[in-house]
Amino acid sequence: MIKLLALLVISFLYPYLGYSQDIGYYQKAADTASDPLIKLEMLDSVIINSFRRKDDDNFVQYSLEYIDLAKDLDSIEQAARKAMNLQFILTNKKNKPRKAVSVINGVLAHKYKIKDSFLLGGLYLKRGGANYRIDLKEAIEDYTLALENFSKEDDSIYVADAYLFRGQAYSNLGNFVPAGESYRKAYDYYEALKDYPYMVHAQQGIITMFSMNGFYEKALEERENIIKKLQDLQLNDYIALEYYNQALDFKKMGEKELQLEYLNKAVAILDQSSSEERDLLQSIYVHAKLVEYYATEKDIEKATEQMRLLQKWFVNIDDLNTQVSFYGALAHYHFALGELDVALKYANLKLAGSKSYNYMDAILDSYSLLAKIYAAKGDYKKSLESRDAYTSISDSIYNRSTANALAYYQTLYETEKNEKELVEKNTNIQLLEKDNEAFKKVVAFSSLAVLLLFGLILLFRNQQNLKNNKDLQEKFSQKLLVSQEEERKRISKDLHDGLGQRLLLLKNKVVSNGDDDTKKMVDSAIDEVRTISRDLHPFQLQEMGITKAIQHTLTQIDENTTLFISSEIDNIDNLFTPEQEVNIYRIVQESLNNVIKHARAEASKVSIKKLTNNIVISIRDNGIGFDFAEKFQDTRSLGLKTLLERTKFLKGQMKVQSKINGGTTLEFQFPV
Repeated sequence: MIKLLALLVISFLYPYLGYSQDIGYYQKAADTASDPLIKLEMLDSVIINSFRRKDDDNFVQYSLEYIDLAKDLDSIEQAARKAMNLQFILTNKKNKPRKAVSVINGVLAHKYKIKDSFLLGGLYLKRGGANYRIDLKEAIEDYTLALENFSKEDDSIYVADAYLFRGQAYSNLGNFVPAGESYRKAYDYYEALKDYPYMVHAQQGIITMFSMNGFYEKALEERENIIKKLQDLQLNDYIALEYYNQALDFKKMGEKELQLEYLNKAVAILDQSSSEERDLLQSIYVHAKLVEYYATEKDIEKATEQMRLLQKWFVNIDDLNTQVSFYGALAHYHFALGELDVALKYANLKLAGSKSYNYMDAILDSYSLLAKIYAAKGDYKKSLESRDAYTSISDSIYNRSTANALAYYQTLYETEKNEKELVEKNTNIQLLEKDNEAFKKVVAFSSLAVLLLFGLILLFRNQQNLKNNKDLQEKFSQKLLVSQEEERKRISKDLHDGLGQRLLLLKNKVVSNGDDDTKKMVDSAIDEVRTISRDLHPFQLQEMGITKAIQHTLTQIDENTTLFISSEIDNIDNLFTPEQEVNIYRIVQESLNNVIKHARAEASKVSIKKLTNNIVISIRDNGIGFDFAEKFQDTRSLGLKTLLERTKFLKGQMKVQSKINGGTTLEFQFPV
């Protein structure tokens, strides 16, 4: 008892004594202590506290030793507290989330001995935080268990946290309805607690959900609402973060001027604070993006100015996200200066940090920059590898965003349908309660049924007429396409065999006379006739086959226009009749003509995949996009209608995905 009392006195005085007694003394004393209770208290009060926030490795080692000893002494609640404190270090700083889960599982094996709702709920909450880095579904289960074990009255702040984190996990899985419900419940709890900053976090979760899945306009609308709330609550520090996040969205949308405008808005908010009160992490995020912006725009003077500010604030910052931002700024800056080896070093550091945190936007930016650096260094193999990695991840995100968008609209539809069914059920209950009006209602419904029956008969006949008219119209359109192609072929042949031959004879005569100027004019006329002839009818289909003909067309476009063309084309020769091959060739040709004329795109990718029973043609560009419904209804726009008619002629399917400022994808599927 005396020893324990002495130890308590030492543990009380230790914070004031500092390191006047070497910590090694206490480590040795703990290792040699014969009384496990004294060792437990010494580990807790002296050793572990001395390493907290100073030495993560020793903090982890002695915390694990404490947890094992506490379990041996049946002090499960003390073990639970240490396991909860250890989770953040293991997961976020040591990047060992599975180890954190294992430690917490070891304590939860004795959960029946834990009576404190805060500890039991907290263990599940912390395990959810570790599982968030491993398996989002497991994380959701943990957050739900935390909600079941927390006391709704005593632990309300932690209940709010559990709802917030569960909303984030649901959102990342693309489950928008449960994500929205969890965010709203978190918001209500924080509001009841008057925890305004975390109310903002809950609302921000909903905004992030829209932004990460490409609903940028909806995200902007919600973000403007939250900025107004923050202004009313005078929470200026959070306004800067909202401007910063909106700037990132504008960057994804390709809106450079708006990106710069919102970054400067964030700077204006941050500059309102004194140097002592300034939020350094936010300042680093914002100014790092300004360095990248000016470096990309080759404005070295402004980039250097921003870099000086950045280096002044980035001192002893031990936050992975902040380090990633800083490395990215350095990589872009040195690349703009032409210091390629330095830029390569920081780009790789950014990539490594981004991967450990699984931050997809930063990973994409790292690969994109690495591709440019390697190309500038002449290492085209590594440049291509980085570009391929960028494309693979970008395509994966695009596909996930598309799937999540479909899931979002599907859930909206299901929610509205369920609400409608609920309203109808309530209405029927009210009708049944009105017994005195039952007969009138039956008569009314019977009359309505008869009218509906006649209406259905008329509707059926009308649909049949419409179907017949549609079939006739399709047959006419297809015959028109065939006759048009035959006429083009005839004119092309006449130009080639008639006018083309005459021009050749004329050329020979001019050559014999030695008139070089006239010869050049005749050569130009011959080339123009040949070009018109090839455009009217692709004779290279018969000469090279459809696969080579399409590849030849892509090469011509790539060499003679500013559009960058990439392609993945399987061999589809001899799968279709000559007439079908002409239509497939025209579909690819007309789609690319539309990209060149209207999309204002920098790049396009053509993919032709041969599957078991069909082929799939995909033509994607990064242009300005368009509103499909508006374009298709425009009587002056024949391009889409012609593509659709050719697709029907081949008994195929045509899909169009396009977003304003988000590029366009045309996909065609044809049965083999």
